Amino acid sequence: MAGAGYKLFNTGDVLTAAQVNTYLMQQTVMVFASSAARTSALSGVLAEGMVSYLQDTNTLEVYDGSAWVGATGDITGLTAGTGISISSATGPVPTITSDVATTFDAKGDLVVGTGADTFAKLTVGNSGDTIVADSSATVGLRYSATPSASNPILNSSFDIWQRGTSIAGTGAVLYTADRWSTNATSSFTVSRQTTSDTTNLPNIQYCARFARNSGQTTTTAVSFIQSMESANSIPFAGKTVTMSFYARKGANFSMASDNLIVYLIGGTGTDQNYQTTYTGASFPINNQTATLTTTWQRFSYTGSVATTVTELTAYFQYQGVGTAGAADYFEITGVQIDVGSVALPYRRSSATLAGELAACQRYYYRINADSANSVFGVGMNAASTSANHMVNFPVSMRVAPTSLEYSTIQVSDFNNYGTDATTAAFGSVSTSKNTCILYISGITGLTANQPSFLRGKTQNTSYVAFSAEL
Repeated sequence: MAGAGYKLFNTGDVLTAAQVNTYLMQQTVMVFASSAARTSALSGVLAEGMVSYLQDTNTLEVYDGSAWVGATGDITGLTAGTGISISSATGPVPTITSDVATTFDAKGDLVVGTGADTFAKLTVGNSGDTIVADSSATVGLRYSATPSASNPILNSSFDIWQRGTSIAGTGAVLYTADRWSTNATSSFTVSRQTTSDTTNLPNIQYCARFARNSGQTTTTAVSFIQSMESANSIPFAGKTVTMSFYARKGANFSMASDNLIVYLIGGTGTDQNYQTTYTGASFPINNQTATLTTTWQRFSYTGSVATTVTELTAYFQYQGVGTAGAADYFEITGVQIDVGSVALPYRRSSATLAGELAACQRYYYRINADSANSVFGVGMNAASTSANHMVNFPVSMRVAPTSLEYSTIQVSDFNNYGTDATTAAFGSVSTSKNTCILYISGITGLTANQPSFLRGKTQNTSYVAFSAEL
């Protein structure tokens, strides 16, 4: 009988049995005292699309071909305390009201699902914030601040190693990967390694491995740090910040409880290195312990930077125990500082790798001999025993370089190779942020007043380097 549709009857029409059983009955809401009365009355004539009203429960229901269902849809699962309160939930016109614990009193407040038929309030964020998915948040979403400052950690994923990709030694301040130094008082080696993990890392290619040399018995605490220039630190003054990084341990990592000690240190001086001198030291992140495993993990710690802070240092401390094994090391990468209490997705300080290199060369610039007789600088022989050469820097350095490094270099002119400059002396150096003029004396065999070159003598070992580190 179902499916006949709707018919408008006129005065005097004669109804057939079929019309009564289809049009008339389908255009009527049947009323029954209860579901039992409805079952008895409609036995054998049930058809999909029938509509009934039950007086005992005040419910309007439709027969869907196999069962009677609420005509207003399935909303009976929403109950008080879940975020929505429903009165007369199964009635024809249910009343739905908010049952979230807090008041919606700000433009932009949202009701967000927290589970099956449960809801909570998401308070509106700050102007410029964006909503991001966060499985750890109660409602699965959170507002994220647009970074108000770039990541101040340079070479945070350890791509740049101008001094070489394996640095061993000791010293009060020993620079390793660009912008990273250690105060290793015993035999340690810092080297570049591939992360070899695209599951637990956001596609970061390199890390730094900080290793106690095998057989080492000294157990003095050592640090691996980056002190940041004041210009890169001041944007974080007076703010809540989060420092994050990825780390894992070697199979023989010997520090007690597998812990790496973590600090973020503030200072009130200008462009200082924490390993030499630091004015007004404070500890926005103090003595935190990252428990390492052999699998990469991301760690994050939050603290408040004082309004007076003008310099920052990211500081990691390692104190081995006993005799070092073959794999007594930790590895670290993706070091980052963000404004706010949440670690944002990892990003370099610079948008490109070339930009990251330029940022590092502002502090240290090294010309390596990538081939025999690579030219480092050009100039003029002042005499047969001396020459002046100019080296141009690719970027303006932080300050005029304060130290010069070199190995196996040579002066030559169009007629002769002079004696190795490394056996002579740089009589004096004149530098600016952009250039350096080297006055070289003690050389023999040159032709006076001839143009000449300062160049590497041996591929891969000859170099000249200029430092403007903190």
